[in-house]
Amino acid sequence: MYKKGNIAIFAVIMIATILLAVLTTPWVVKNTNLGLDLKGGFEVLYEVQPLEDGDVIDQSAMNATVRAINNRVNVLGVSEPDIRIEDDNRIRVQLAGVSNQNDAREVLSSTAQLTFRDIDDNVLLDGKDLAPRGASISYDQQGNPVVELTLQSAEQFGEVTSEIAQRPAPENRLVIWLDYEEGDSYEEEIQKENSKIVSDASVNGPILSDKAIISGGDIDAESGQRLADILNAGALPVKLEEIYSTSVSAQFGQDALEKTVFASVIGVVAIFLFMLFFYRLPGLVSIITLILYINLIMLFFNGINAVLTLPGIAGLVLGVGMAVDANIITAERIKDELRSGKSVLSAFRAGNRRSLSTIIDANLTTLISAAVLFYFGTSSVKGFALMLMISIAMTFISNVFISRYLMHLLVASRFFDKRKGWFGVKESEIREL
Repeated sequence: MYKKGNIAIFAVIMIATILLAVLTTPWVVKNTNLGLDLKGGFEVLYEVQPLEDGDVIDQSAMNATVRAINNRVNVLGVSEPDIRIEDDNRIRVQLAGVSNQNDAREVLSSTAQLTFRDIDDNVLLDGKDLAPRGASISYDQQGNPVVELTLQSAEQFGEVTSEIAQRPAPENRLVIWLDYEEGDSYEEEIQKENSKIVSDASVNGPILSDKAIISGGDIDAESGQRLADILNAGALPVKLEEIYSTSVSAQFGQDALEKTVFASVIGVVAIFLFMLFFYRLPGLVSIITLILYINLIMLFFNGINAVLTLPGIAGLVLGVGMAVDANIITAERIKDELRSGKSVLSAFRAGNRRSLSTIIDANLTTLISAAVLFYFGTSSVKGFALMLMISIAMTFISNVFISRYLMHLLVASRFFDKRKGWFGVKESEIREL
């Protein structure tokens, strides 16, 4: 007597799995965060060095630098930046979708140490004396762009300008420096074409205001806005030395994405056909659970806001191969039991029991390798390892437990008791007990 209810439950689960995949795929495609190798963008690795000799680069300095870089990334208008500390004194920045790498590099690495000095290079004010969001683009009476600075204390600025105004011309200059370094001097720097001095206005009397102006022929609307944004984002507490950088064009990333997805689809379809041809009914169950497996992985991947890269897709496809391997091990064990003359139900139970330890051992060793790669690896290696670890976890959910439940429904229905060929076993191979 067949248990038609089991087959009905199997059919419902199969239809629900396919519908879930069809309905969620548009959402997954739309919300997947692509890495710069798929979307195009800019990646740079910095080594963090102290601003002055004797300064210590500790964890707090690294965290402060990451915050400052993150503020500057907001200036670039980049969504989903990936900024990570590596090896205690390095910071990796990945900016997907950046079109102008030179501007990005300039905004990220400029220390933006603003100081007000006299012509003898003595510090009178610095960036800490700026009001929050105290830099903005403005225009003078002739319509030329200038950067207007708002200081925290008009009284303090008045005292500084009063002191400068008492000096005879041409010494009565308030010099505004950007990124002054030890050994720099006003006399030498003012002669340079790309000078760190952004303003050296004469002061003839006290300026009883909290406003200062950066002007000059090199400032246009774009560069002025960028300077204002960098100053508002905050000065970096350290120096950043670029030790590695790469960029990927948006077109190249799109081509890579299309070719990789196409190759992945071909690979997955080939696995489906292989399972169906060699394992028949267990192969069909494998196809259903693999569809569920891929769907669950992408939903989980999006749920943790991870970034999908080319190595990540490779990890996913490799995970599919490992997931189907769990089904193959179980299917082969069942076939061996059927060849020995056991009934379908007995062969199913024995095959499951004998295959489980093998599946656990194989996936556990791979999980350990992936964990080591994730811990010690960098950049795209971490993406590959993360996707592989997620794949292994989902293997046990979909291709071990769910797959065995679906097979149990079919076997327990008793419909296949006399249909051993549906498990990929030829009648001539079966030995009678």
